[in-house]
Amino acid sequence: MTRKLAIIAIALWVISALVAGVMFARGNGHKGTDGRILIRLAPDERDFVLSEMRGMLIAMQDISAALAKAAPESAAEAARQAGSNSVGGVPVSLMAKLPLEFKQNGMAMHGSFDDFANAANRGESELLLTGRLSNLLGGCVACHQVYRIDPTQ
Repeated sequence: MTRKLAIIAIALWVISALVAGVMFARGNGHKGTDGRILIRLAPDERDFVLSEMRGMLIAMQDISAALAKAAPESAAEAARQAGSNSVGGVPVSLMAKLPLEFKQNGMAMHGSFDDFANAANRGESELLLTGRLSNLLGGCVACHQVYRIDPTQ
């Protein structure tokens, strides 16, 4: 009898772990009234995500200003501020709520800032760097066209 209970307990634990893993990868979200995927977050989680987005926007403004001054080193430094090194401290509860594609796009955006910084440090032309900045902005627009983040009450 004890052996059966142990097997049942282990089976339930494995099933629970699999369900949690799938939920973590998938996140949650449903179609909102405006056609975008609505992601409901606790106010502190929403604040965290919006802070990340503002950081990217600030970096893009700083990159744009640096390119206007023909200062690729400053543009690279600004890009690094939003690169992969800026990722961290994301609450597990938040990661579980975000749809997988949202998480993937966010990580790709941070990587694109790294790519920009590397290209600027390599001496890539201002024209090509401006194209990279346009692609970064396109990533923001694409995300905002697909997702809407709302706080839960």
